[in-house]
Amino acid sequence: MTPVILASASVSRARLLTAAGVVFTVEPAHVDEDAIKQSLRADGAPVSACAETLAEMKAVAISRRYPQALVIGADQMLECEGAWFDKPADLARAEEQLLTLAGKTHTLPTAAVVALGGQRIWHQIATPRLTMRRFDRAFVQGYLAEVGAAALTSVGAYQLEGRGSQLFHTVEGDFFTILGLPLLPLLAFLRAHHVVPS
Repeated sequence: MTPVILASASVSRARLLTAAGVVFTVEPAHVDEDAIKQSLRADGAPVSACAETLAEMKAVAISRRYPQALVIGADQMLECEGAWFDKPADLARAEEQLLTLAGKTHTLPTAAVVALGGQRIWHQIATPRLTMRRFDRAFVQGYLAEVGAAALTSVGAYQLEGRGSQLFHTVEGDFFTILGLPLLPLLAFLRAHHVVPS
């Protein structure tokens, strides 16, 4: 069976694949994400193109080292009213980010790319829309006191599968995609390549 590598250090993505029964190893790719984002933003690229580019660069980088493996690269961006958001560097920034998103709708362009032999052979991108309810600083501070450093591990400073659900008014889109991976299309691809049972 063709080996599968996840070119990501994301705990959430690894959990999704493990829970789905995919056998894989983890080999995080190291790309200069900030420089890539700045370049694409300066070129006027849409946020979805940035997520796809980052996912592809991660997959291809690891695929060149392991050309016989199916390498999964993934990336997720957050856009709200034209602004791009990154993972907050600390809890103070998480607080300000959540207050900025409160009462607004944001999108989570989420891309997955599979590479083989150093070339992209498959990709999928989806863009869930999430609307946060209105809340005040005291609520955000209480939320961050409960979740702690976990808020710094996602681009939105929340985990929808946990306490982060308290932040939202409505959610439109696939749950797995919101967690960081368009899992169902990826599983269909892996079935077609006899990596998971069909």
